[in-house]
Amino acid sequence: MASVAEKPLVWQSGEIKTPPFSWEARVEAGFLLRRFQQGEPLTMPQARAMPEIGARCYELRINDGRHNWRIMYRVDTDAIVIVEVFDKKTRQTPKRIIDNCKRRLRQYDKDG
Repeated sequence: MASVAEKPLVWQSGEIKTPPFSWEARVEAGFLLRRFQQGEPLTMPQARAMPEIGARCYELRINDGRHNWRIMYRVDTDAIVIVEVFDKKTRQTPKRIIDNCKRRLRQYDKDG
């Protein structure tokens, strides 16, 4: 059986560690990150497209008790670019988060 090449994770911001993530949420995040590194498309309820940030941009959704963690990422041909990790406290993604993600991706593309 042929092995599928995994896309590396490129971290522009944020981290997933315990604390503030619970151990269970950290394991779930790692499992889901591995799945899309291997090319598996994720959909609701695990991931949601974020076209307001840009093409191929998504939020990974990790529910952790009273925390609703979001990992914002873009799927490139050669990597998964992580641009933000935050605890979502409102229904709508805050404008400052969207703006930060756009800025980080512009900088990543410029430096690439």
